[in-house]
Amino acid sequence: MQEVDQVRQPGVFSHVRRSVRMTVGQQRVWETHWSELGRKLEDLPAGILDLDAWFGRTAPVVLEIGSGMGEATAQLAQAAPEVNHLAAEVYPAGLGQLMLAVEKNELSNVRLLHGDALDFLRDHVAPDTLDGVRIYFPDPWQKKRHNKRRLVKAPFVALVASRLRPGGTLHLATDWADYADEMREVCTAEPQLVNQYDGWAPRPSWRPLTKFESRAHSEGRVCRDLLYTKVTPSGW
Repeated sequence: MQEVDQVRQPGVFSHVRRSVRMTVGQQRVWETHWSELGRKLEDLPAGILDLDAWFGRTAPVVLEIGSGMGEATAQLAQAAPEVNHLAAEVYPAGLGQLMLAVEKNELSNVRLLHGDALDFLRDHVAPDTLDGVRIYFPDPWQKKRHNKRRLVKAPFVALVASRLRPGGTLHLATDWADYADEMREVCTAEPQLVNQYDGWAPRPSWRPLTKFESRAHSEGRVCRDLLYTKVTPSGW
């Protein structure tokens, strides 16, 4: 397995750096709910984060990397109250929008991380911890010269797999054909993971159809899903 301290590749981040201003509503909910729901990566103490203590209960934890405006996160959390949903995003506006949905729907099973998920996984999540990792529509860096900046590369997938518990799942979705092929190749080559299907996964009915995905369909791009399970080590 690729050593996890080698996962940071030059120019590779779990996000694209953009400046997004918060609305009045997002700012309000940030000020009223962030101390309860959120953590900034830079403020976390060194070492493994106690996820059970943060959520206030012991339950399966699913990490969503790049939750955007939180549209899918909120719907998934509402549909699965028995699961702890952790949304990692670098843009305050997106986290603010998600907190508005948490407030509106009175969700108690959502927590928010402000910061880069790569560093969070490497430095603050213990191996064999997460029940699931979701990466929906990461930036495709569609220009060929920028492909090296894509998130889903072999070292990153090895890191994610190491943090999944045996039987945990990695769920990927993208609307860019060449990125889908690259995701499938990289994940299939990772020895800790096995594809749940012989190729592409059928689009799960439980994955919310977001505005982003609807726009991809309207522009003629086919969305692909991939579902991988972490294998149980021999001898268990």
